[in-house]
Parts: sequence; structure tokens; C-alpha cells
Amino acid sequence: MAVTTITNLEFGKMVQAAAAKLNQQAEFINSLNVFPVPDGDTGTNMSMSMASGAKYEREATSTAVGELAQSVAKGLLMGARGNSGVILSQIFRGFAKGCEGKATLSTKDFVDAYANGAKTAYKAVMKPTEGTILTVVRESAQVGLNKVKETDDLEAVLATIVAAADAALQKTPELLPVLKEVGVVDSGGQGLAFVLHAFYGALTGEEIADELPDNAQMDEMINAKHHQSAQGKLDPDDIEFGYCTQMMVRIGKGKQVTQAFDYETFYNYLADLGDSLLVINDDEVVKVHVHTEHPGKVLTWGQQFGDLQTVKVDNMRWQQEEIMKEDQPAQPTAAAPQETPATAVIAVASGDGVAKLLQSLGVTQVIAGGQTMNPSIQDLADAINQSGAKQALILPNNGNIFMAAEQAAQVADIPVQIVHTKTIAQAMSALLEYNPEASLADNQAAMESVLGNVASGEVTVAVRDTQLNGQTIHKDDYMGIVDGEIVAVAPTVEAAAEKMVAAMLDEDSEVVTILYGADGSKEAAEALKEQILTQDDELDVQIYEGDQPVYPYLISVE
Repeated sequence: MAVTTITNLEFGKMVQAAAAKLNQQAEFINSLNVFPVPDGDTGTNMSMSMASGAKYEREATSTAVGELAQSVAKGLLMGARGNSGVILSQIFRGFAKGCEGKATLSTKDFVDAYANGAKTAYKAVMKPTEGTILTVVRESAQVGLNKVKETDDLEAVLATIVAAADAALQKTPELLPVLKEVGVVDSGGQGLAFVLHAFYGALTGEEIADELPDNAQMDEMINAKHHQSAQGKLDPDDIEFGYCTQMMVRIGKGKQVTQAFDYETFYNYLADLGDSLLVINDDEVVKVHVHTEHPGKVLTWGQQFGDLQTVKVDNMRWQQEEIMKEDQPAQPTAAAPQETPATAVIAVASGDGVAKLLQSLGVTQVIAGGQTMNPSIQDLADAINQSGAKQALILPNNGNIFMAAEQAAQVADIPVQIVHTKTIAQAMSALLEYNPEASLADNQAAMESVLGNVASGEVTVAVRDTQLNGQTIHKDDYMGIVDGEIVAVAPTVEAAAEKMVAAMLDEDSEVVTILYGADGSKEAAEALKEQILTQDDELDVQIYEGDQPVYPYLISVE
């Protein structure tokens, strides 16, 4: 008997299966990275993003598929990491909009919603590129729209969509020459194909997905280390608002509702109860995060607008006491409290040395992240809203974080501008243009104006054999990559670094900055400096300990 309807039960199984499938296949998707470097993160980003959507769906209490789809979309948005995760969240955002108000989905409802997801994803990308996840979602959606005219058998239609996604995926190398040269399909498109395969398997029972991580593991995956900027530094007695209070309120539901939801009224009351306030809502649910001395008042306030779907209260003073016990030998001397800046300058970076260097140049907060661990939209939004500042600048320092940063800016409580830095070197150059007295827009413009003045190089090891840009690269070779292009390949890290710097220098070069990472050394950096000076003894060569993972050396030339 043909399946023609998706109820909440089927939809839940499909979403959970997709999260499990991406979790299972994350490393394979990562391996499809065009560059053979040990930091492919598309699979990790898509897996963690989908895990957040699945968690929201699992915790939702509605039996209407339209409302469950909204929960998935919301979870995906707040948990989205990297450009692939953000695009996946936009597909589900459009899907949720397409099935709004529906208790169940007919076959046509499902196809129409999926097609709306494709349109929404395209609109979210400023310059859509074919040969990517966008091609896969668009072509598979169109095939679904054609097939549903012939039959309302959901299994048959979904099988056709899956086959079309696979066909579109195999075509991506023809649309993006770099994929063809390397011999891989698009990693984001592969992730979406896995989602659709999981949907079909859950619907038909032909494919049993691996078990998802439990709630504790999921929380660890989804949430960044909470309040990490304070850990190991604050005296618990100095924490003004001691309870981290989170709740999710189902608007208009429950027996204690006395007020119709109004965002400003709701927000303003909570703002008087503490700080680090984050309020995100749609028509059905409002999610709250606040640091307060009165968690009971927060919860009581929420109940006036709807019933409490989830509640979480953490005693941050106690948490800080435990952290200080563990880290006591390494605690630095307490510094005098610093005045909260009017503008928060937030940067994403990996490595203690890199973080300290950026802070010395004016960054007020560093979010741990970069390649292999892109921060989520929620991570970025929390950093903005917990800064205490009136406005914020974000330096993503990685092109794969741009979309998440833009989305975080949209949900933040204060004005935010993005300085589109792709590398640490660009961030360092941009920060020299920062003026605390200038307006947010003027700072953003000034900082972006110098991004093209610096060449950014990175040295890392190849994780597989490949042919790229006419070069033969063997596994375990070292590569020098300048602004996204491999310019040097050598058997040793030092040789690769020397060849890379030689390619970066020109007659206008004045300053060379070397950041040695966890797999580099000061001695090797000094030797590299001497070699660079033999090429031009008038260069100013600076060396810093970066501690960054993956890249033994980050080198910039200005």
C-alpha cells in the first residue's frame, strides 16, 4: 500500500535519521575537501548543525509536522556552523515555511516544501555557485515537482528525488573545474544527498540509521564552552549575576498565560533582571538566555506568556569555584577590572599565542575556533550579547565563517558589523586601522579597505595524493598555500615555507610576520628568518608564538 502522508512520527524518524547519517559520514564528507589538507570541516559542520536541528525536534512537544519543522529550522539556524551548515539551515527554513500550519504532509506538501527550501537557500547566498549543494537541492527539487504530478506515492517520489540528488552530485565536477581536477564531488552536496538518503531509509525502513548521541553528548557537540572567557580568571564573588538561566516558552500555551506576547515588553522586563540577555522568538516559541540573581522571576515571567518547554539553571559561582580548584596552579595574578568597551571587537582564532597577539592589537574577545571547529551562530550571538558593549565588530578570520557571522549579526541585540577577514594576517592588518572613537560603519570600512594589502600564507601537510593546479602532491608532502592557492610543495616543512615566502615577496614587500604553531618551533622560525633576509636584508621579519593547530607556520607579507 502506497504511503501518501507524513505524520509527526514519520517526520521525527526522518530528521533523526538524517542527523545520525551525517554524524556517521562526517569524516567521509570532510575527506572531499578540494585541498588535501588536514582541516576539511564540511562534514563536521553539517553534522553538528543537523544535530542541533534534531535536538530541537526531539524536545518539541507538538504533533503537527508544520510546528516540528519550525523546531528543526530553529535548531539548525542557531546551531549552524560554516557556510555548509548555514545553507543547510536555510533549506530547512524554507521547508518549514512551506509546510506552515499543516498537521501532516501529503506527498505534494512535502515536495512543495522541499522546493521552497531550495529557493530560500539560493536567496540566502549573495553569489550562488553552481556545482555545489545549491545545484543538488535545486535539481532534485525540480525532479520532485515533476514526479508528484504523476503519482502521490511518497516512497516513489522520494526515491526519484534521491536519485536526482545523486545524479546532480555526480555532475558537480563538470560545473566546478577544480572538483574535476582533484577528482571529488562537492562536499556540501554530498552532505545533502546523505540527508535525503536518510529520509528515504527512515520512511521505508530499508536503512536503519546509527544511534544518535545521547542528550549529554549532543549538548557537548552543540554548545560552545559556556562563559569560557571568564573561566580561570574570575573570583566567584565578583560575578554580579550568578545564575545562568535558560528557558524555552511555548507562546500562548498553558494554564498560567495572562499576557499576549510582545517582544519589547517581554525583553525589557528580563533586561532589568540581569545581563547577557539573549531573546530569540518566532510565532510559536521564545528562547531566553540571561544571567540573573532571580531565576525564579525569569521563569515566572515566562509562564505569563506560555508554558515552559525547557528550563536550565546553572550556578555560575559554584562552577567557577570548581574551575579554579582544577586550574589553581596556573592561575595568573588577578588584574584590576577593566571597563567594558563601547565597541566589542570579537575575533575567531585558534591558538593561545594567536589569541594574545590579537588581544594586544585591540580585540576584546577571542572565540576559540577556525578550521575544523567553526563556531555556530549561537556561539557568535552569545559572544556579542554577553560582551556588555553597545555595538560590535566581528573578525571571522575564515571565509567559512562569514555566513554564520552575518546570521549572528541579524539575531544579536546590538548593532554588529562584519570585517570580512579570511586569515589571521588580514585581521592583524585590519586591527591597525581600528579607531575606538570612530563609528561602527567607519571602522568597518577602514578595516576592510586594507585587507588586500597583505598576502597570507600557511604551511601544512598533505593528507592524500592529488593533482591540483598542475602540481603533483603526495601524501605527507608539505604545502605552502597563499591566499587559497598552493604555490609550494616540498618534502619538509622548512623547505615548503622557504619556497612559499619566496613566491610571496616582491619589490614592495616591507614586513614579514611568522607565527609558528604547535607543530612548528621558534628555532625553525629563526632559521627561516635568516633565509628570508638573504633574499632581502631590508625586510622587517617578526616572529611570534601562535600555538595554532594544523598549520606549523602562518606567514604574512605586507
